[in-house]
Amino acid sequence: MICHIDAGNGIPIYEQIERQVKFAVANGSLLVGERVPSVRELATQTAVNVNTVARAYRELQQQGVLNSIRGTGLAVSMEAKKICQQGRLQMIRDRLRSVLQEALQNQIAVEEIRTLVDEEWTELSQNVGPP
Repeated sequence: MICHIDAGNGIPIYEQIERQVKFAVANGSLLVGERVPSVRELATQTAVNVNTVARAYRELQQQGVLNSIRGTGLAVSMEAKKICQQGRLQMIRDRLRSVLQEALQNQIAVEEIRTLVDEEWTELSQNVGPP
């Protein structure tokens, strides 16, 4: 489920866990009703403090992504996929807005931005495969 935790990337570890769970739900790697590893299991797998994992899971529960199932742990909620897909798009939109604000401040024409986006998309698609 969780691929990689990078303690040096500037994003808090609990937030990295949150994001990766959300992305796994959004892309179908984690399905509705599927259990996630226990706090201790995930802490061991990722070499992260148990309290950090617990915080990420609490946040995911508050957001409606995970539900507590009595006696068995946490599972992906019925609403999780929609919540995660919307969140993923909002995160991309926020990052894109920041780049576009910088472009506007530097008076870069919209045509140049579109050309850059097309070029980068083409290059990335060749390296990663179809979106």
